[in-house]
Order: sequence, then C-alpha cells, then structure tokens
Amino acid sequence: MDQAKDDETKDDKSISNDSTLDGPATTSPPSDYALTAPTSSPVDDWVQRIFIGADGLRPIWRLALYLLLYLGLRFILRLLIYYAFPPMGRLWFQITVELGFAIIALTPALVMSQIENRPFAIYGLPWRNAFGRQFWIGALWGIVSLSILLLALHGTHVFDFGGLALHGVRVLKFALFWAVFFLIVAFYEEFFTRGYAQFTLTQAVGFWPAAVLLSASFGVLHLDNPGESSVGILGAVLIGFFFCLTLRRTGNLWFAIGFHAAWDWGESYFYSVPDSGEIAPGHLLHSSFHGPNWLTGGSVGPEGSVFLFVLLALLWVVFDRVYPGVKYPARISNSL
Repeated sequence: MDQAKDDETKDDKSISNDSTLDGPATTSPPSDYALTAPTSSPVDDWVQRIFIGADGLRPIWRLALYLLLYLGLRFILRLLIYYAFPPMGRLWFQITVELGFAIIALTPALVMSQIENRPFAIYGLPWRNAFGRQFWIGALWGIVSLSILLLALHGTHVFDFGGLALHGVRVLKFALFWAVFFLIVAFYEEFFTRGYAQFTLTQAVGFWPAAVLLSASFGVLHLDNPGESSVGILGAVLIGFFFCLTLRRTGNLWFAIGFHAAWDWGESYFYSVPDSGEIAPGHLLHSSFHGPNWLTGGSVGPEGSVFLFVLLALLWVVFDRVYPGVKYPARISNSL
C-alpha cells in the first residue's frame, strides 16, 4: 500500500514538473494538424530583390513612376491644346503651354512625395525660399554672365548692340511679359531635369553620375529648337551641369531658376539675340552679329559661341570659391 502511495506521489511530481516547464497541461493536437511557418517562393524573392530596397520601392522604379505620370499628364495637356484651348495670340498661347508644362512637372512630384512620405521641399524646391535671396543672387549672376559674354563678343567686333526697337509703354509691357514667360520656362526646365529626378537618381547612382545623365537630358530638351546646332546642344549640356553645381552648393534650385530666367530674359528681350535658334518678337534692341559662326554662335546665338565655354569654366571656378560647402540634399522637416 505504501508502495502504491509512493508511485502516485512520483506521478504527481512528474505532472507538476511538466506543468512548470510547459505551462498548464494541454492535449497536444495530432501531428497532422501541426502549424508550419509560411515560406516565400523563389519568384517572390526575385521580385522583392528587384523592386524593393531598404527604403521601400527602389529609386529607379520611383523615377519610372514619376516619368509615367508626367507622360500621362503631357498627353492630356496635348489633348487640351488641340481640342480645348480657346483662340488666342501666339505669345499668350506660348506662355499658357509653358505654364502647363510646369504644372505637369510638379504634379507627379507632389504625388510621389505622398507615396514616399517625404516633404516636397526635399526635391530641391522649398517654397519658403521662393523668390528669396538665392533667387535674386542667381538672377544677378545670370544677367551679369550674359553681359560679360556679349561684351567679349562686342570687343572682338562680331556683335553690335544696335539701337532701340521698342519705345514708350511697349518697353515695359514686353519686359514684363518676357520676365514672366522665362520665369515659367526656368521653373519647368530646372525642376523637371534637376528636381525630383536629380534627388531620386542620386539615391541610385550618386549625385554627379545623376548630374551627368540629367544634364544630357537637358541638352535633349533643346533638340527641337529651330536653328539649334551640335555646339549649341553641348553648350546647353554644360550650362545644365553648372546648374547642378549650384544645386549641390546652395541646397536648392532657386539660384539656378533665377540664373536661368535672367539669362533667357537677357538673351531674348534685353540684348535681343537668338536664344537656342529663336529671336523673340517684342525684343528691345536692333542688335546684330557678323563674323564666323564658331565665334558668334550663328543661328544658335551666343550659346553656340566658343566664348560660352570659356565663360562656363570661369563661372565654375568662381562659384566653387564663393560657395565651397555641400548643402544638397538639404535636411528638411516634414512640416515644410
């Protein structure tokens, strides 16, 4: 009898020990119903590696999505131009189209900022700096740089400023119109080639490789301009590369936008010279070129002159000294 009690006591201790180690005693499910951890297929792993990185969707696919949105909006804009635009004069039509281009470059970036949970300002266009100090400094650099280039051409006797082509209120009227027009052009071209695209491609390949690729695309934008040449395209590429330096050192696009707008305004209106092969109506002066194309730029204008490359080298050196620190990409809070 004592032996039976001892056996029962041993069994109770065994149960107690099992409960202590494994928790309350439960009935184990049959092995046929044992749960197994889900496993991903090789195809899922392959898709994950291609499309998803540590920061979510990989930069190249984000850029592709931005461009698809841009192209879709561009198609809609073309439909509106052909079928919905009311009759208007040539100049008002041009400024309306350029404004449309600016909008369809910005809109996909606004969408992507929501998808990526990033402030829009990080793409190089902080609104709090709009038309602030950097913009006006850039505009000053732009008009002074162009003036130096044309003075050099005048000094070699291949360019004459000529007399006034406008008088009275038309001087102010066209000055204001072309200022607004080229501000929109600069806004569109700078953001499209050095805004969202530069930020996203920098994450994929680094800043300067991205700058080379996007500066080349900036040159491609000028291929459709009438009177353009290979030298003029190269000039546009190098100007775009200089604008990448200004983005790198100032932290945003406002200097480049100011420079770009002032340069184009100075060419087309103030000095009245060809701008990428076009002479704008309503220009201020009866200026003229006479000399070899390699010096004057020919139909391209001063952007096709050999002097442009000397000027760009000088601008690069001076800007590098004045703005020595790297500020891009800027640290921007989500509240901006």
